[in-house]
Amino acid sequence: MRTDTIRAAAVQIAPDLSGRAGTIQRVLNAIEEAAGRGAQLVVFPETFVPYYPYFSFILPPVQQGAPHLKLTEEAVVVPSPETEAVAAAARRHACVVVLGVNERDHGSLYNAQLIFDADGTLALKRRKITPTYHERMVWGQGDGAGLKVVDTAVGRLGALACWEHYNPLARYALMTQHEEIHASHFPGSLVGPIFGEQIEVTMRHHALESGCFVVNATGWLSEAQIASIHPDPALQKGIRDGCMTCIVSPEGRHLAPPLTEGEGMVIADLDMRLIAKRKRMMDSVGHYARPELLSLNHDARPTATRHERAAPLPEALEAEPQDV
Repeated sequence: MRTDTIRAAAVQIAPDLSGRAGTIQRVLNAIEEAAGRGAQLVVFPETFVPYYPYFSFILPPVQQGAPHLKLTEEAVVVPSPETEAVAAAARRHACVVVLGVNERDHGSLYNAQLIFDADGTLALKRRKITPTYHERMVWGQGDGAGLKVVDTAVGRLGALACWEHYNPLARYALMTQHEEIHASHFPGSLVGPIFGEQIEVTMRHHALESGCFVVNATGWLSEAQIASIHPDPALQKGIRDGCMTCIVSPEGRHLAPPLTEGEGMVIADLDMRLIAKRKRMMDSVGHYARPELLSLNHDARPTATRHERAAPLPEALEAEPQDV
């Protein structure tokens, strides 16, 4: 039975809506602060760099051209100087960092989660498998290769973004790989108070069902930022509230008071012995599973738009050489 304790930090801060440089600096500052408070794992909100595409939730498609192009220009390429800066911070402070970014891959954007190990190695880059509703106007789809649990300095770590948690098979794919800590994130400042309530239910349920810790971070927008996205008070209601930054134990309990408004961090110590305590009673991918009745077919191959095959040799060249 594991006896170590991991200190985790879930960060709820506002991005810099002017672009990735300012937001990356906020990420670096938060890593330093969290590490100074003893954190070995630091989790940031969904697509935090440069910022979540809040415009897509309140603007009709015909009006999204300019903000979509700006997001494309400010999105992150992996690898890049921005990812190298985060990797260096993880290495300098010896902490694992989970960061949500808008990833630009040539002409497309993706909702990506980056896991940096404590030595600065990029342990995982995954993409949200199905963007939700309005997000489909902004991001492409990920693939099954990203549904992966990785070994890190803090243990076996898995990650999903936002409403991927409403895809039970996506969660089960990570559960079958025996994740010990689940890093999750949502945009925050979206939909209204009901969104925060739904996030809490979802995070606590995943912790209970998987028998793992959940570290969840949501973003935050100031009133000035909300006004800068759209001046109409009626539409501003759609990009306010909806925050639930929290850390939950395998027993479904909050390990610290959740953060539902303003900027800050939720920090808690994860007693890894609680995983065995929970799974002794209910291991959903072990003694409580019925694989002969129910099992998961997970296609973990990366998708590709080009499959290269070598041209066949001319028939004359394929013939065996003749002795002279």
